Amino acid sequence: MGADDKIANKAEELGGKVKEGAGRATGDERLEAEGRTDQAESHLKQAGEKLKDGAEKVKDAFKS
Repeated sequence: MGADDKIANKAEELGGKVKEGAGRATGDERLEAEGRTDQAESHLKQAGEKLKDGAEKVKDAFKS
């Protein structure tokens, strides 16, 4: 997982938290739900990248 991907995923997660909080504070259920969706997407992307990283480590272990 590249550093750029990690930063982008973390930014998406933080943006989702901000949206969710703003939606909750203003009573905007749509914005709150959108924030939760952004966070969930970010978590899925991060999990996928961790799987890729793990597969790379396994592949590298067999090269030795």
